[in-house]
This record gives sequence, C-alpha cells and structure tokens, in this order.
Amino acid sequence: MTTRVVTAHLPKELAEKLDGLADQLDRPRGWLVKEAVEAYVGLAEERRRETLAALEEVDSGRVVEHAEVEAWAAGLGQAKKPKARSKRAD
Repeated sequence: MTTRVVTAHLPKELAEKLDGLADQLDRPRGWLVKEAVEAYVGLAEERRRETLAALEEVDSGRVVEHAEVEAWAAGLGQAKKPKARSKRAD
C-alpha cells in the first residue's frame, strides 16, 4: 500500500491527549491518527449513504405524515394497559 503524508495542526490540548493515548496503547501517534481518520471517513461515508437512501424514499413517496409522528411521540412514556390473559386449561 502506498502512503501519503498529510499534515494537520491540532489544538495543544488535543495533541497532548493524543500523545498520552499513544503512550497508553504503546502505539505510534501516526498510527492513532490513521485509525481516527479511517473511522471518521467510514462514518461520514455511511452517513452519506443513509442520507441518499432516505432522500430516495422521500422522492418515492415513502414518508410518514407529521401528525402521525406527533401522535406517536405523544404516546411515548405512557404506560400501556396490560393485555388480559386467557386462562389455560391444564
């Protein structure tokens, strides 16, 4: 795998935390930065895919009306009445 050097300026406190974590994990600082960037890029890509999928659903008319959402939200936290159990014959 070929690599490329990327330079970033970090706030001093964040750089110190990075150094401390590198010491704790016995890993080079560059390895931690690579791991963090990979994780962030992966999350950003997933967020983008999910957003595009949601927009496709909206475009195809698969939506929930606002009033339905409000009614659902209003019922959150309210205790439901337990269903009556039928007696079983032994």
